[in-house]
Amino acid sequence: MQKALQILEQYWNHKSFRSVQEDIIQSVLDGNDTFGLMPTGGGKSLCFQVPAMVNEGICLVISPLVALMKDQVAQLQSKNIKAIALTGGIKPDDLIDLLDNCQYGNYKFLYLSPERLEQDWVLERIKALPISLIAIDEAHCVSQWGHDFRPSYLKIKNLKSHFTKIPFVALTASATPQVQEDIVTLLGLENPKLFQKSFARENLGYHIIKAEDKLYKIKQILQKNTGPSIIYVRNRKNCHDYASQLNTLGFKATFYHGGLSVKEKEANMASWMKEVNPIMIATNAFGMGIDKPNVKTVIHVNLPESLESYYQEAGRAGRNGEKAFAVLLSSPSDVIQAESQFLEVLPEVAFLKDVYVKLCNYFQIAYGEGIAEEFPFSLTHFCHQYKLPVLKTFNGLQFLDRQSIISLSNEQSEKVQVQFIIDSREVIRYISLHPNDEPILNSILRNYAGIFEMQTNVNTVFVAKNAGTTETNVLNLLEKLKGLGVVELFSTQNESKITFLEVREDDRTINRVAKYLEKQNLNKKNQLASVVAFVSDELQCKSRLLLTYFGEKSEKDCGICSYCLSQKPKEFSQEEIRKQVLQLVNEAPKTSRELSENIRMEEKQLLIILKQLLEYNLITINTKNQFTPI
Repeated sequence: MQKALQILEQYWNHKSFRSVQEDIIQSVLDGNDTFGLMPTGGGKSLCFQVPAMVNEGICLVISPLVALMKDQVAQLQSKNIKAIALTGGIKPDDLIDLLDNCQYGNYKFLYLSPERLEQDWVLERIKALPISLIAIDEAHCVSQWGHDFRPSYLKIKNLKSHFTKIPFVALTASATPQVQEDIVTLLGLENPKLFQKSFARENLGYHIIKAEDKLYKIKQILQKNTGPSIIYVRNRKNCHDYASQLNTLGFKATFYHGGLSVKEKEANMASWMKEVNPIMIATNAFGMGIDKPNVKTVIHVNLPESLESYYQEAGRAGRNGEKAFAVLLSSPSDVIQAESQFLEVLPEVAFLKDVYVKLCNYFQIAYGEGIAEEFPFSLTHFCHQYKLPVLKTFNGLQFLDRQSIISLSNEQSEKVQVQFIIDSREVIRYISLHPNDEPILNSILRNYAGIFEMQTNVNTVFVAKNAGTTETNVLNLLEKLKGLGVVELFSTQNESKITFLEVREDDRTINRVAKYLEKQNLNKKNQLASVVAFVSDELQCKSRLLLTYFGEKSEKDCGICSYCLSQKPKEFSQEEIRKQVLQLVNEAPKTSRELSENIRMEEKQLLIILKQLLEYNLITINTKNQFTPI
């Protein structure tokens, strides 16, 4: 362990390990198969990176996330540690060169996706490498009950027969007891040492707050807790909307979502990290590699798809050990919206067959052919041609990708970015002078918030459909507006690619993986049901509910969640509140919300006192729903 500590200090500038990290690393160095269950932010990567640096040879890291692989490789390379990632889109000749580098170039880390193990020649090359450790990251993906089941993970077990004396270390941030059992069995771990860091976060209060007006509630929360915050929203449009609204209210907010360019993502992330804009509005694309210890509040505006993802996102608050808050805003319509967002876009077997057949027809692939053929691909054009729902189709293609039936890379094929560079009043004037352009311009203005402030990705097929015209007319108008100096227009043609990894066999192809799809869909339904149960349960401590979900027992309530605080008696003098109300309404008419803000009291409790004052004829209500003195 002394050498491990030296490496930790030399490369990572830390002088000691966290408790579970040290246990896992010692187990790996002792040659044991090891299973580490560590919540987000626990430092999982060090659990295989440090022992790999201690031992001679190469650490094989199997990870499902391309972005995570690239990020870790970049971090290792910045420390002058030799690492390579075999990501998608690499040509066979380049793959051969990279594997040669691993064999003869004194590399320490080889990252690859589990799908690579299904390529026999890649597997044979790996068997020839001096492997010292095999690390399986995001190991929950091996389980059909996990939240991202990938059958290709099941191939990892085959490595056991060749690397008989090499330890395996499986790591994940979130796994229920059933998933944990699956991981051990399906990876073939032999007498594994299990190390689990508690999921309890003693400094983090989980709060479920009912709110019809969510923007108003966010304003209250941010005014009360002024530290850096993350606000998770449903989609890209909401990112722009909430950022714009909060900036208008005097807050400093930026945003992050998958539709931004790399440059925009980096700039917005930097402005948040440096607290130029301490509030980050984000979709769930904002997650990987976030290491900001002083986040005070994480707010979920909508229901997350699972308690696994909620725990990870909420857990980005309070990593410095100071008191922090994870707030989930709840309204009656949330369940319907979540079902629409997460469940209605799940592809059932019949839909998947339809998409697969149409995809083959789209590229004119004959039955029994197509293997290894590669094509440029536009998702929007494909869906438009066959009148398919975009999200559901994309989820279907992703499933086919995970089953290694196709390889789908870079789903956004053509990016059109637009920014209006004249005042909004001038745009209205332009529309009045050019009425034929009004439908397209209205479609753009209605659907793309922030288009006056920044370059905004515009889906031209969607705009055309809304405007009752063609995509060509939309593009022609944008070009005209660019020439007139009305907009800045940027268009890139970085098409995504689809590679067919199997011959076309239609029903036979899909029937073989149908059971996986059905299990995936059932699992996602169950996960959302667990979220709904967590939010609606008003009889138990929220922290204990989460711990129970992850198979951990707790004998006491946390004392700081919304349930625990609701059990504490509220002490306030009704007489004093009445005096404050009368004083405030004498100064100027006020709504119940304004009174609640001034008195710093929950509106629901304040309404009881207001009702009393109305009954005593000490105040009245005007036509603007404001309270005034009689």
